[in-house]
Amino acid sequence: MFGRLTLPQIILGVVLGVGGGIYIYKPIFDQFRREQKQLQEKLEAPQDVAKED
Repeated sequence: MFGRLTLPQIILGVVLGVGGGIYIYKPIFDQFRREQKQLQEKLEAPQDVAKED
């Protein structure tokens, strides 16, 4: 098995890769969710006013 990765090394690499990806991209996803929530609130506000009339 010279030159190959062992199963524990592969598992460690996968765990670190997934964890690193989550760490890096989490702020981007959080910002997207905030913007979508604000947009949804803006769209719901005029509908609420129309219902009151």
